[in-house]
Amino acid sequence: MKDKLKLLSPALVVVALLTTACCLLVYEQGFLWKAQEMNLFLDTPLFLKQQMVTSGWLLTWIGCYFTEFFYHPAWGVTLLTLWWAVLLMVIWRTFRIPVKWTAVLLIPLAAVIIMNMDVGYWIYYLKLRGHFFAAAIGTTVAVLSVWLFRLLPAKYHLQSVYMFVSTGVLYPLIGIYGLFATLLMGVLLWRMDRLTQAYRIIGSVVAVLSIVFWPLFCYNYVFCQTGIHNIWWTGIPMYWVDKELPAYYIPYYVLAASLVFLALMDGRWKMEEVRGKKDEVRRKKSGSKGKKSIDRGLALWLGIHLALVAVAGYSVYRFWYKDHNFHKEFRMQQCMENLDWQGVLNEEAGDDVEPTRAIVMMRNLALFRLGRQGDEMYHYIEGSKLCDSPVPVRMMQVVGYGMYYNYGLANYCHRWCLEQGVEFGWRAEYLKYLMRCALVTGENQEARKYASLLKHTRYHKAWAEKYERYIDRPDQLKSSKEFAPIFQLMTGGDYLGSDQMMVEKFIMERFVRSHSDDKLYQEQSLLSALWMKDIQMFWPRFFEYANSHPGQRMPTHYQEAAYLYGSLEHEVDISQMPFDEQVKRDYAAFMDLANNATSPSEDEMRPIFYARFGHTFYYNYFFVHDLNMY
Repeated sequence: MKDKLKLLSPALVVVALLTTACCLLVYEQGFLWKAQEMNLFLDTPLFLKQQMVTSGWLLTWIGCYFTEFFYHPAWGVTLLTLWWAVLLMVIWRTFRIPVKWTAVLLIPLAAVIIMNMDVGYWIYYLKLRGHFFAAAIGTTVAVLSVWLFRLLPAKYHLQSVYMFVSTGVLYPLIGIYGLFATLLMGVLLWRMDRLTQAYRIIGSVVAVLSIVFWPLFCYNYVFCQTGIHNIWWTGIPMYWVDKELPAYYIPYYVLAASLVFLALMDGRWKMEEVRGKKDEVRRKKSGSKGKKSIDRGLALWLGIHLALVAVAGYSVYRFWYKDHNFHKEFRMQQCMENLDWQGVLNEEAGDDVEPTRAIVMMRNLALFRLGRQGDEMYHYIEGSKLCDSPVPVRMMQVVGYGMYYNYGLANYCHRWCLEQGVEFGWRAEYLKYLMRCALVTGENQEARKYASLLKHTRYHKAWAEKYERYIDRPDQLKSSKEFAPIFQLMTGGDYLGSDQMMVEKFIMERFVRSHSDDKLYQEQSLLSALWMKDIQMFWPRFFEYANSHPGQRMPTHYQEAAYLYGSLEHEVDISQMPFDEQVKRDYAAFMDLANNATSPSEDEMRPIFYARFGHTFYYNYFFVHDLNMY
C-alpha cells in the first residue's frame, strides 16, 4: 500500500500536465491562433543572423519555430506540453528528487504556465519573440547544465572552471537563464558531499565573477543591441510601457526560488530516505506504536501534497487570464481573417457583456459587409468597456490595421503595420496586411517581396501563394469577394494624415467628410453620419443614398434617424416620406414614455427605455454618449 501511495506524487504531476493541455485546447483556441499570428519564423540564414544580435538569441529562434505550430492548436499544445514534461524530468533528475516527493514539481510547473497564461493584452506589446516557449527552453538548458556540473569530479577545480566556461557559452545563447544556471551551481557546491570549505568558497567566488564578467564582456565586445541596464535580464520579457509593472515578474521569481530550494534540498532527500529506512526497522520492532508513527508520517505526507496541489492549482486558476472580451476579440479576428462575417456576428449572439470598442468595430464591419448594418446595428449591445489590463491598450493595436484595410484606407494600414513592426518586431500578421495593401495600391514589387518572405514560413506559404496569383491579374483582384469592397471604399481617396490613434473616430469622420459616386461608399458615409449623430451631415448623405437606391426599401435605422431629426428640427419636410409604420409607432411610444417619465435621472431611465427601445436609433441618440474612444 505504501509503495502504491508513492506513485500518487508523480501521478499528480502527470494529471496537472494533461489538465493544462486540455484547458488550452478547449478555452484558448483564439489566443493560440493569435500567438502564432503575432509570431514570425523564417527558414533563412538572414533570419537567424537577425536573432544573433543580442544575448538569449537561441531562445527567440527556437521559441519562434515552435510557436508556429499553434497554427494547428493540437500540435502546438502537444509540443508545449512535451517541453514542460521534459523540463520537469530534467529538474527531477538533476536535483535527485525522490519519487514520493515528485509533487514538488507542481510549483515550477505552475510558474511556467502562469508566465504564458497571464500575458493578456501584453501579447500586443511583448518584444521578446517566442515567449510561449522561451521560459521552458531556457530553464531546461540551464538545469541540464547543472546536471553536467554535478557529474564532474571534485578535483583540479574542474567544477569552478566549468562554471566560468559554461556561463560564457550559455549567456549568449539563453541570456539570464545561463546566469541562473551558474547561480544554481554555486548553491549546489554547498550541498554536495566531500568538498572542502576552501573549494566551496573558491567555487562561489567564481560563480559571482562569472555572473558579473560575461554580460559585461558580451556587452562591450559581442552584442550591439542590448542596453547596459538590460544585460543581466535578456531572455525574459520587459513588462514596461509607460511604467514598469513588477507583478508580472512574480512567476519568474517563483520559478527561480523553487529551483534554488531544490538545490538546497540536495543531500537532504538522501538523508531523509536513510532515516525513513531506520524508522521502518524501528517501527517493525515496536509493533502497534510503530503503526501510529506510520499513520502520523503518512498524514504529514498527504497534508504536504494537498497543500502543493492547492497552492499550485489555485495560483494557475487565479492568474490564468480569463477576460471574456479579450478572448472574444481573438475569435472575431480569426473570423475576419477567414472572411467569415457571419461568424463574427455569431460571436456576439446572446452575449450580454458590455463589449470593448474593438468588438463593436468588428461587429459593425461584419454587418456592413453583409449589407445589414442599416437594419441591425442597434440590435447589439453598444459599449466601450475598457480593457481589463494595466497596460494602456489602444484599439489601434488590437484591430486598427485590420479596420483601416477593410474600410479601404490601405495607406493607414500600411503605415501602422510598418510602425508596429519596427517597434515590436515583424510578425506574420503585419506581413499579410502589408501584402494586401500592396496589392490594392498596385505596388506589385512590394507585394512580391512580402509574398517571398511569407513563403519562408511553415504555415503561411499557401496563403502567400494564393494572394501572389493576383499580382499579375488585376481584373481578378478587383472582382474577387475579398477585394471588391476594398476597391469601392477606396474611391473617396486615401491620403495620409494624423489619426491620433483614434481609429474608429478617424474612419467615421473620414467617410462623412468625403465624397464618392460609389453606392457602397455612400452607404458607409451615411452610416458614419449616423454614428456621429450630426444632423447637418446626415441629410445630404441620406438623400444621396435615397437617390442612388430608387424604388428600394430604406433600411430601418436610416428611417429612424430621418424621422427623429425631421420631427425634432423641422428643417426638412418629412411628411411625404414613406416611413414604415413600425418606425413611426416606435417614435411615438418613445416620446410618450419620455414625456411621462417620473425620474429626472438618466441612469434610472436608461434600463427602462432599453427594454423597449434598445434596438432603435432613438435610444442610441438620447442615451448612448461619452463612449471611450481609445
